[in-house]
Amino acid sequence: MPSPQKRRRRALAALSVAALATPLLIGSAAPASAADPASEGRKLAEKLVKKTGKKNAMNHMRVFQAIALANENNRAAGAAGHDLSAKYAGTLLKAAGYKVTYQDFDFIYRETVEEKLKVLAPNERDIGIKLMTYTKSTEEGGLEAPVAEVPIDDSDEALTGCAAEDYKDFEGKIALIQRGGCSFAEKQSAAGEAGAVGAIIYNTEDGELNGTLGDPDEGVIPTGGISKADGEALSKEVAAGEVKVNLEIIEFQEERTTPNVIAETRGGDENNVVMAGAHLDSVSEGPGINDNASGSAGVLEAALQYSKATKQWMGKHAKNPANKVRFALWTAEEIGLQGSEHYVSELSKKEQEQIALYLNYDMIASPNYGLFVYDGDDSDGEGEGPGPEGSAQIEHKLNKFFESRGEESRGTDFSGRSDYGPFIAVGIPSGGTFTGAEGKKTEEQAKLWGGKAGVDYDECYHQECDNLGNVDQKALDINVKAIAHTLGHYAWDTSSLEDEVPFAPTSGGTPSGGGLHEHHHDEEPVAK
Repeated sequence: MPSPQKRRRRALAALSVAALATPLLIGSAAPASAADPASEGRKLAEKLVKKTGKKNAMNHMRVFQAIALANENNRAAGAAGHDLSAKYAGTLLKAAGYKVTYQDFDFIYRETVEEKLKVLAPNERDIGIKLMTYTKSTEEGGLEAPVAEVPIDDSDEALTGCAAEDYKDFEGKIALIQRGGCSFAEKQSAAGEAGAVGAIIYNTEDGELNGTLGDPDEGVIPTGGISKADGEALSKEVAAGEVKVNLEIIEFQEERTTPNVIAETRGGDENNVVMAGAHLDSVSEGPGINDNASGSAGVLEAALQYSKATKQWMGKHAKNPANKVRFALWTAEEIGLQGSEHYVSELSKKEQEQIALYLNYDMIASPNYGLFVYDGDDSDGEGEGPGPEGSAQIEHKLNKFFESRGEESRGTDFSGRSDYGPFIAVGIPSGGTFTGAEGKKTEEQAKLWGGKAGVDYDECYHQECDNLGNVDQKALDINVKAIAHTLGHYAWDTSSLEDEVPFAPTSGGTPSGGGLHEHHHDEEPVAK
């Protein structure tokens, strides 16, 4: 049986055909309201692409930077910098004629206080460590204990540390665990149940390991992430004899309130809603300009240009396309997709079915960028499976847009670790673009897009240096135009979500770990 969304789209298509046919039968010209939706969508998309780009998006990003600088250099959810960013965006959207809602909810605010790992014996040295969000904390000064490593599962390394039987003789020790197979929360929980007093999880890819346990209730023992190189070196030492460390992990946690900013057109079919969104919050360590003032600025600017093109500020006299359009600037993404999860959880089943598609834009101006499109049909065969029905068509439309601009895009996995995750979980077709986080650009990608092979897409990912100097304006420009392009088409016509599209794997896609926000859970297909 066809899904409710498919039945609704077929009914809309039938009505559109009838509306077009009737004027022909009575021998009169078709009124403007009966215009071909696909044609109108193309015209609106072309207009929006011409009007939308990096210039105004950069202006919004300068405001977000100034807000951060005036507020402890961050725009983290629950902090003044985020609240002011939300008010800035909401004020512009309201002035543009949208119905604006600040969707407040309570959450546990967190802030890093201390993260240190020092090897005391046999070879004294410091190791860089990043605490896992919502971890339990050590006492001030840390805890000293020997290290015990979870044996690597020779039959399946990805499952290492995921089962209770992996933890033998861990009482009073700090567990060293290889990443993979299950969530960070599950690994530290199993270690804690075995008597471990702390957990160190090391990466399986180059670079730092930024992680979250997902929820304050999940924290069992102090837990942090280290790089692959540091983890493998520590592993060799443990294999050779006793290793003793001092682990100091302290995170401040407090209940606060934070808002999503939701803006929608006052007209358009409420049974066929087109959504576009980006997270507005930063990490507490920096202003978050690429991650994700870039995506927020892109969505905001597309919304403002859409208002001008369709005269939204005129209220009932607006030139509303067929579908209702809704924009979202999410909060608390950096601590587990909490804003988008809250939004989707508050929707009734009917309201979920009214959303035709969701478009997500998270980090669209990485300085050593890649042009990645979420792999809606899983044609790359990497990581998780395809998105809900219609996601492949969104991917195809974005790929064709990049192609029309003389660019080649590549796929990135629908891992569920950005704000599309909650939408996919309830069957809403999703897609969007991304330019890379802490993963390394490959040689093939450097030839394709320029930049430096073997270097992170964003070397300032989740750091204080993620400021206005951490932006590639060419990547920003084409991605903002991609937002405008899809918005214009889908505002008029979503029937293409049922089109047949070629199943074509894209070679040289995101390398393992390269496109994911690895500050989140881990390999699970769940929200980060």
